[in-house]
Amino acid sequence: MLLKSTGATPCLLGKSWGYDNTGVWVSDGCSGEFATGRVEAPAATKPATPRHLPNVGFLLFDGEKGQVYFRLFSYGRYLNQRNLDESYVDAFGHTHTVQRRQDIQLAKFFAPFSGWFLSPRMRYYLYVWSSNASQGDPAQVVGAGNLSWTFNRYATVGVGITSLPTVRSTEGQFPYWLGVDDRLIADEFFRGSYTSGVWLKGELQTKVKYMVMFANNLSTLGVSAAQLDNRMDTQSYSVQWLPTTGEFGLWGTFGDYDDHQKVATRAAVHYSHSLEEKQSQPGTNAIENTQIRLTDGSVIFTPDLFGPGVTVNQVDYHMMSLDGGIKYKGVSLEGEYYWRWLRNFTGVNTGAIANINDHGYQLQTSAMAVPKILQLYFGTSQVFGRYGDQSEVRAGENWYFMKERGLRLNGEWMYINRSPVGYTAYPYPVGARGTVFHINLEMNF
Repeated sequence: MLLKSTGATPCLLGKSWGYDNTGVWVSDGCSGEFATGRVEAPAATKPATPRHLPNVGFLLFDGEKGQVYFRLFSYGRYLNQRNLDESYVDAFGHTHTVQRRQDIQLAKFFAPFSGWFLSPRMRYYLYVWSSNASQGDPAQVVGAGNLSWTFNRYATVGVGITSLPTVRSTEGQFPYWLGVDDRLIADEFFRGSYTSGVWLKGELQTKVKYMVMFANNLSTLGVSAAQLDNRMDTQSYSVQWLPTTGEFGLWGTFGDYDDHQKVATRAAVHYSHSLEEKQSQPGTNAIENTQIRLTDGSVIFTPDLFGPGVTVNQVDYHMMSLDGGIKYKGVSLEGEYYWRWLRNFTGVNTGAIANINDHGYQLQTSAMAVPKILQLYFGTSQVFGRYGDQSEVRAGENWYFMKERGLRLNGEWMYINRSPVGYTAYPYPVGARGTVFHINLEMNF
């Protein structure tokens, strides 16, 4: 049994630590003091429930047959887009109006239950998720999650809905990003999203982690089973290498709130492939919209986009990313580069459409100006392609006014030059050019 946790990452039975006939195993930065065999009664006494574990939630029940954790995540956002240009012209010469918002929203409500049942190897993660800025859109309210079985530190098999491991930000760090629930434009443009499938993940060795997922499509949000093809032709692979300390902070998050006293480093590669159909893509305004777009923001399935009488019904999507990062004493520097190939267009009169190759990158740096209290950060991102080059810069701060990650006040200023992505839950609309400012009060326990 776990007597005392000594690491920065929580130790969760069946997830980041466990036992078998050979002894106790740990992973994902868990470290502590463990006891095996018969334990005297005082040491075996469990702490009372319910109780709170920082960054994990409230442990509501802990018994011989199972364990139940409960969390809440939400944030209020003031968003100001009034300094954006009123319109933009796409790569095909069409003018589009930009909706410029100024509003206050309780932007998201996220309530997961997690733990194990009957055996610590049998894990569940089930949640309700609402994006209030997207009221009325498909999948504005989601009930989802997944089930998994942990064999050992080397292999966990899961089934259900999870984030497709296409880029670093979909490895499971949410909501521990530098900004509150928003990605830089290159990350948002190239990534996959939450989808249904089956996966295998674990450690190849202590400092090398992997994940392989086979899924229905790039995003299941706003897409019913009746809209999917029957080929199961979405695959995603990721490998992380943590060469120095074997971890990269709590859940591998961005920034160094953990205040590493030894240099922590990471490098990773992701590769994904999907044969995407127009029917299996979420609606334009859907929550977490991942419509495949050109770099000018145009959705490739739009009729007549590539010329009169031309309609794309299916495209072969390939994407790769490489990322690396370093953390030391509250300072971090992290970057990622992306490649995407779109080929084999099928549909009406698509024979003349050439293969499309797009590139992009993002860089982020941060520093804990006041340890555990004030974090400052800066980021930049660019997307390059045949249909235009887009860019952004942003600067922000996180004020942890209770000296814990659970509450923060975030302010972020952004300058965007023609955003290729956008939806109601994202700070930018498609085609945005100009400055955007938002303030967020985030609660996460």
